[in-house]
Amino acid sequence: MSEDICVIVPTIREYECIRAYVENARKHEFDLSRLHFVLVTEDFCETDEMETILNEEGVSGEVYDGSRREEFYEQHGIGEYSHIVPAASHAETSFGLIYMWAHPRFEYGVFIDDDTLPHEADDFFGRHLQNLAYEGEIESVSSDEQWVNVLYQQADEHGLYPRGYPYAAMDEHVETAITQVDDIVASQGLWTNVPDLDAVRILMDGDLEGQAQTRTSREDFTGDFVAAPDQYLTVCSMNLAFRREVIPAFYQLPMDDNEWDVGRFDDIWSGVFLKRACDVLGKQIYNGYPLCEHNKAPRSTFDDLTNEVAGLELNEHLWELIDDAGSHATTYAGVFEAMAHELAAGDFSSYNNGAFFNHVGEHMLDWLDCLDQLDGLDHGEPVATTADD
Repeated sequence: MSEDICVIVPTIREYECIRAYVENARKHEFDLSRLHFVLVTEDFCETDEMETILNEEGVSGEVYDGSRREEFYEQHGIGEYSHIVPAASHAETSFGLIYMWAHPRFEYGVFIDDDTLPHEADDFFGRHLQNLAYEGEIESVSSDEQWVNVLYQQADEHGLYPRGYPYAAMDEHVETAITQVDDIVASQGLWTNVPDLDAVRILMDGDLEGQAQTRTSREDFTGDFVAAPDQYLTVCSMNLAFRREVIPAFYQLPMDDNEWDVGRFDDIWSGVFLKRACDVLGKQIYNGYPLCEHNKAPRSTFDDLTNEVAGLELNEHLWELIDDAGSHATTYAGVFEAMAHELAAGDFSSYNNGAFFNHVGEHMLDWLDCLDQLDGLDHGEPVATTADD
């Protein structure tokens, strides 16, 4: 079978994880010929060693450091858009999305963080594809705060909220029901060992090394679920599969390399935008299995806090700002464009670092222009520049 799955791995030092994911595929008899690995790294990293791993494992793949990314932009006539992918940032996963868009053979994408490992019991790639193809009944989760905690199943015991979950939405009343789904476009696998928490919550958990004293295990995840329509959830890109169609609304936001020093919300905000697009278009995001083992390396919790604090207030309000945007759009690009205009043109001076929202909105519009330049883009029906219009 030809390569139809692009596996995107942002990595600096823990690239050996590739061997574990390939071995998992072999163990579960997943067709390795379907996989093409794109390792997104930097010029100062061990690119030769990364290429050696791909060769020794006998899998298709390429390694893109900063220099190779610049060459790619020029070769594809999108050099003017290189700024939309920040260097030395987790948000450089957006390069993987650009790569996919430039190569139409890829029907699916998979994000893997290099500090994770697959669970031996789970067919990692097979389960993600099974989720994306799923049609039938599943648990639907909602709350009176319009936010779903993806760790809700054992929250009464561990009390955890994931990175990016708004503080104002805590202590929510959770309701579950059974719903019918028929158009899954993203599959978010969750994580054992180190939970994906922000620095404030890690400090509250008594951990100064950027991890968490409270850990998660397989027993904490009792079934798969979707967030109900008009409900938001955190989307973490460490263990995530998606259909090619979502790429116009799945830009990983420009973090770290900006004058406001906002970081750590690239995948979180992309998930907010994707969920809004899914609600408008009648699509769903599947959550639960396959799990991965998250082995986050120790580092100063205060370093993470420094990277996050500039955007904490903005994170509380982003979802409210785009909650009505693109209601009449008919495509991912149309919904995304409406959200982009909402941010690019807004006055957010009342927030700390509010101008960063304008910066994000402008980059979102550049994202759509970049995809247009690469392979054309279906914008659908024209959309208003503000939700009020």
